[in-house]
Amino acid sequence: MAKGGAASKEKLKNKEYEQELEQLHIELVKLQEWVKYKGLKVCIVFEGRDGAGKGGTIKAITERVSPRVFRVMALPAPTAREKSQMYIQRYIPLLPAAGEVVIFDRSWYNRAGVERVMGFCSEEDVTRFLKAVPAVEKAIVDSGVILVKYWLEVSEEEQTRRLESRIEDGRKIWKLSPMDLKSYSRWYDYSRARDEMFEQTDTPHAPWYVARSDDKRRARLNIIAHLLDSIPYQKAPRDKIKLPKRQKAHGYREPKYDYTYVKERY
Repeated sequence: MAKGGAASKEKLKNKEYEQELEQLHIELVKLQEWVKYKGLKVCIVFEGRDGAGKGGTIKAITERVSPRVFRVMALPAPTAREKSQMYIQRYIPLLPAAGEVVIFDRSWYNRAGVERVMGFCSEEDVTRFLKAVPAVEKAIVDSGVILVKYWLEVSEEEQTRRLESRIEDGRKIWKLSPMDLKSYSRWYDYSRARDEMFEQTDTPHAPWYVARSDDKRRARLNIIAHLLDSIPYQKAPRDKIKLPKRQKAHGYREPKYDYTYVKERY
């Protein structure tokens, strides 16, 4: 789908990946402290086909930072009450306050993607959404939120390989829902929906950034590096840390209590 871009490379080896990721994690912590220090508001949207690697990328971003600062939102299907609301209404309260980074694992763009392709909304609903969302995102950005939108693009062959790997893997079976199976068969419906979504919502104030994700490791590193480049940050001032002396026991002794210990199987 994408125009241009680098030629395909060898898949990244695990050792090299871990070394690069460690350095990026250090920078993410610096970013976190700067967000808190300056009271920044950051919203990151992840979209893409099933199996594109959104969850793994989000995990790579968040595994070394504080969940009190980096909050991940993966909303379930809307309730009957939420269905009766203005469509984007359920997402507005989840936007970041000062000192927060909110990551949407799928977002309001469900309407332009899965809801449209699977027939959960009408074409009139989609038209209204695509017309309204640029103005809503302009209001979000104008309120001081740094909005970054990522689309993870996976090839047909790699998506098939990843979804098939979930069928027999007990660790991944929860990732394969009946909805995933239905959507898998509608590759070109999703392509058309994606194309129109980009055409209508790739704006100067809230552009889409596309990451090739057939190599998950490279995609994660590329996205984290891009994210760090997208948010100006510095090392936040911090007092030098020194552990204080522990208090003296003053006669305290461990009790002779019959604790129920966890069985040590390993």
